[in-house]
Amino acid sequence: MAYILLIFIGYIIFTIDKKQKNFPVPTVLLILGIGLSFIPFFTSLEVTKYMIYHIFLPPLLFSSAYRFPAKGFKENAGIISFLATIGIMLTVALLGATIFALSGPFVSLSFIGALMIASILTPTDPVSVTSILKKSTGDEKMADVVEGESLINDGTSIVIFTVLAGMLTKGKSSGLLSFFGEFLVVSLGGILLGVLFGWLVSKAVHFTHNREYQVMLSIVLAFGVFNLAELLHLSGVLATVFAGIMLSFEFGRSIKEDNLRDKLDGFWNIIELTVLSLIFLLIGIQSAQYLVFNAWGFALIIFLLSLVIRFLIIFGTTQIFPHWKNKISSRESILLTWSGLKGTMSVYLILNLQSKGSGEVDMILSLGFAAVLISLIVQSLGVYPLSQKLTK
Repeated sequence: MAYILLIFIGYIIFTIDKKQKNFPVPTVLLILGIGLSFIPFFTSLEVTKYMIYHIFLPPLLFSSAYRFPAKGFKENAGIISFLATIGIMLTVALLGATIFALSGPFVSLSFIGALMIASILTPTDPVSVTSILKKSTGDEKMADVVEGESLINDGTSIVIFTVLAGMLTKGKSSGLLSFFGEFLVVSLGGILLGVLFGWLVSKAVHFTHNREYQVMLSIVLAFGVFNLAELLHLSGVLATVFAGIMLSFEFGRSIKEDNLRDKLDGFWNIIELTVLSLIFLLIGIQSAQYLVFNAWGFALIIFLLSLVIRFLIIFGTTQIFPHWKNKISSRESILLTWSGLKGTMSVYLILNLQSKGSGEVDMILSLGFAAVLISLIVQSLGVYPLSQKLTK
């Protein structure tokens, strides 16, 4: 019954959103979730790492990926791939080192602990941001880069996080060659698996002309390729993303697929809204217990550092490469930086760490939840006015 009430609350908020201009729905849901945590009826609810990773994440990834325009990916493939891989690694290294250097007066953190916080805050989650960018700027390029980066960087973040978590909780050590080897196998394996099954399903849908059956096949693809990749110790995130992108490429080649797209949109849009309602309300309920701690000032500093370092990496790399320099201006670098909200994947990583121990882990959890909360509130509220100002 409690979950049905959460979905109903989501329905109300999304309905209000239709009456407002660029209403930050995820932020409102998150704040409402924190408020619901004080009501005994909802305190028994919890969001687990399994729930986020295996139930909520595949449909969110797939619904975004198959709708991601093939043209947008082709035109921005270079910068999207760079920011979602090497850019993420540089961000973790620089942000982690800076957090460790400044942590002394506030909290006791090890260097690995600081890197863990950085890895939690690197995946981006532009829920509702892309539509705001398109409405406010009229330029789809920024929305394509933000959404494309977020789809791919989730897979990169999980690999980095897994290595660091092993070092923090089990004392494992990992050399650079070992890390890059694991990263390439897990990432490329997931991508190849996703492309293969995405192509197979794009052909298999023609075995039946019944659109409902074709939608059923898309469900099999979204969850099936994710779990198959995880079973093979590959990236389920990247497998699902590239399966969806492959469908987008294949659908883009034929006008006759428009009716199928309409059916897919009708189904996956409902699933996406339902999952978003549940996940952000549950995140608010779950995070409340970690938000009572004495290092909120440092959490704010961490959030500000994440913005500064993300800007330096985006602006720096676009200035180094002439082709990117002509495509991404300094103002657009600021907008890309601000649009990199933290969200679902960051919370999954936090909950994953929660199951691995206590002690320093508790402080990492609190700082992580607090920084994610600040990011969702401040950045989502600022996207529209900032984009309006920067694009005038």
